[in-house]
Amino acid sequence: MSRGKDEQRGAGMRTIPVEEAVGTVLAHDITEIRAGDFKGAAFRKGHIVRPEDVCHLQRLGKASLFVLRIADDEMHEDEAARAIAGALMGDGVVIQGEPREGKINIVAARDGLLTVDADALREFNMQGEVMCATLHTGTVVEQGRVVAGTRAIPLVVKKAVVEKAVRICEKVRSSEFGVRNAAPPHPPLAKRGGRGGVIEVKELRKPRTGVVITGTEVFSGKVKDSFAPVIEKKIASFGGEIVGIHYAPDDQKQIEARLRDLLDAGADLLITTGGMSVDPDDVTRHA
Repeated sequence: MSRGKDEQRGAGMRTIPVEEAVGTVLAHDITEIRAGDFKGAAFRKGHIVRPEDVCHLQRLGKASLFVLRIADDEMHEDEAARAIAGALMGDGVVIQGEPREGKINIVAARDGLLTVDADALREFNMQGEVMCATLHTGTVVEQGRVVAGTRAIPLVVKKAVVEKAVRICEKVRSSEFGVRNAAPPHPPLAKRGGRGGVIEVKELRKPRTGVVITGTEVFSGKVKDSFAPVIEKKIASFGGEIVGIHYAPDDQKQIEARLRDLLDAGADLLITTGGMSVDPDDVTRHA
């Protein structure tokens, strides 16, 4: 086949001398064996040959290589992975390391609440040559946790596919998807702000919490309360504070009064517990 026809075919496979391989893409793994020390892939499929690789390849006995030619309208899988990962990311997330075999992870850059624009992610994943999987939106995550993984599926990806996937992500920043997202655009425990993105970790606001523990048996002292320590531990784990813990009998007006007392004290999160919510005569929900 002539050189011209080879270029017209795009990512054509061919064999070339190792000295001429700089800048080309390996079409197969190259194994290295060092007695008693190492046995495995010295160079993996998809690796872009660098000038410093030539001597190494020659030492491995490679006089020629089976390589791919990437056309002008195509991208190497790692280049594509960088592009789509960057487009997917909003505030509070970062890339973990370098792409490998077209795959890259996105991790939480801070403790917070993971939010994922499900509609945009679904359309992104329908493009065929790219994909992204995430934890469920609304998951509370710690800094450093992997929240998503994205990849270019084939070794060589059409630029048009990558560009379309990137445009889908850009729509999120213009709020084209946000209003239709299954998850609330501003979860109640998350701070607002930021540049927007398909995948974000929002900073948790610190709730000022008021607690009303209901039940006549607890209010009268016949049963020891075991709810307060659990709630205090939960709120502390979110960096919040408790502005008050009140006890109330099974009386709608008294429960309501204690809740209003807590609002007046500055609570912006109310928790009620202790009652039997499955019981039809429980009045907590009415209060």
